[in-house]
Amino acid sequence: MTVYNIFDTHTHYADHAFDNDRYEILEKLPETGVNLVMLASTCVDDISGNAVISEKYDYIYTSAGIHPEFAGSAPDNYLDVIREAVKKYPKLKAIGEIGLDYHYDGYDREKQIKLFEEQIVFANENNLPVIIHSRDASEDTVNILKKYKPRGVVHCFSGSAETAQEIVKLGIYIGFTGVITFSNAKKAIKALEAVPLDRLVLETDCPYMSPVPFRGQRSDSSMIAYTAAKAAEIKGLDVQELLDITNENGKKLYSI
Repeated sequence: MTVYNIFDTHTHYADHAFDNDRYEILEKLPETGVNLVMLASTCVDDISGNAVISEKYDYIYTSAGIHPEFAGSAPDNYLDVIREAVKKYPKLKAIGEIGLDYHYDGYDREKQIKLFEEQIVFANENNLPVIIHSRDASEDTVNILKKYKPRGVVHCFSGSAETAQEIVKLGIYIGFTGVITFSNAKKAIKALEAVPLDRLVLETDCPYMSPVPFRGQRSDSSMIAYTAAKAAEIKGLDVQELLDITNENGKKLYSI
């Protein structure tokens, strides 16, 4: 499939899954039609590692934030670390990924909510969008977004079509992964149908969420072509047309 103008709006190339061939992959991505990539941070340690990658490649940008999975282990001065990163790295374009994850009982919900709200306030104060993770936490996520009204994106969207519509009304983008290519993806497809084209972005969430026919393998940004083909089919568009639209949306989202 020959396509171009791909913006992968959510990746984790600092992940250990890429330790053996990270730079080999990143050198070749532009040859596969990828012209923009956003790195999502999940913890304090990610921030500098992602920044180094973004400084090495013109087409890669980065973010800083604490994922809800790490809310319980975030240092007390985590906002100071993010603040310094925003000052230091000109290619840092978002606060994220941040949010709520109620999938596992062991996570401290109160701590998650506290960090989520603090990071949204910081993003608003610094005129930066947020990259939002929301898993089994749609009601609290939407209520917090309504309260603070940040700019941003709910990535790897897993909620209902009705939740998607509520989020879009707030002016927030919604990101879809290779999940929409899965045979059991009825809920994700219904949500995609509900999202208007001007609020749609595509992502891999690599190394996770590989689309069919790569399901179960490590993902990378070149695989968005398959996700885009499915999204284009659902939206009744040509694949390249959909990639052009989502590329522009991603640039608006991250002010690139």
